Amino acid sequence: MNACNIGEDALIRRLAKLVPGRADVVAGIGDDCAVVRTGRRDSFDWLLKSDPVIEGVHFTPTAPAEAIGHKALGRVLSDIAAMGGEPMWVLIDLVAPASVPVKRIEGMYRGLAKLARRHGVAIVGGDTARGKTLELHIFAVGRIPRGRAVLRSGGKPGDSLYVTGSLGGSGQGRHLRFEPRLVEGQWLAAGKWATAMMDVSDGLATDLRRLIAASGTGAVIEAARVPVSPAAKRLLDRRAPLVHALSDGEDFELLFAVPRRKKTAFEAAWSRQFRLACTRIGELTEKSGRLELETRGIRRVLNVRGYEHFT
Repeated sequence: MNACNIGEDALIRRLAKLVPGRADVVAGIGDDCAVVRTGRRDSFDWLLKSDPVIEGVHFTPTAPAEAIGHKALGRVLSDIAAMGGEPMWVLIDLVAPASVPVKRIEGMYRGLAKLARRHGVAIVGGDTARGKTLELHIFAVGRIPRGRAVLRSGGKPGDSLYVTGSLGGSGQGRHLRFEPRLVEGQWLAAGKWATAMMDVSDGLATDLRRLIAASGTGAVIEAARVPVSPAAKRLLDRRAPLVHALSDGEDFELLFAVPRRKKTAFEAAWSRQFRLACTRIGELTEKSGRLELETRGIRRVLNVRGYEHFT
């Protein structure tokens, strides 16, 4: 059996059975960030997250250096946003061929630094190593008031599903220029609006499956409500724009659930607070593990999937 035979999610589940935990771990493997608690009187829980960007996987050899750095840090900040947290400190491991120009490395760090300054993040260290491909591995620490982290597992049947921004077509350049939704995530957590939340990094179809698996629910998406990006509509291939919105990935928008009783109040509060679009795309259901797409009143099992490593 190889990793390609079982896929990313199944591999993670197998590895999770092999590693130890501790009593101070609030949420471990299986969420956007790990959540740990350092003491009974601590006012905050701590969010831990790591993520790589690898040439040939996450960016091309011709990608602008500053954009690579922006993406590398933005990915982990997006995960902290999905917990409702505030990013604090970052470590960077650089892997590079000996032949890579120093100016290219400096450019990546300029992109990292620019995004870090915008969100009050300190870059405090890391390591360097020689390797065959250019890679940045980012480890970040964030914080959130104790007990307020929004996990993937809190959704309930009847909760409304929302996404921020628009989806699809990220490969046209947005995957290098996205803005992590930190302010929006913190607002959702502080107001106790969201019962479950994650960021859309591997495509709505794949990431929503992960959210319903964690929450023990099903979900239905209304096709007409999915916010398809202009970039997805411009793509001239055989896939429909909706399929791109469901499967392309690297949107780095927030996907979250809001209790039915709060729906009207939430939508009014969001409109007052933000200019960013926030669209209700469906709801969680009692059909555990079943993801459906509703088109013109007819529901069918959604077979579209987003990006998955190894498969």
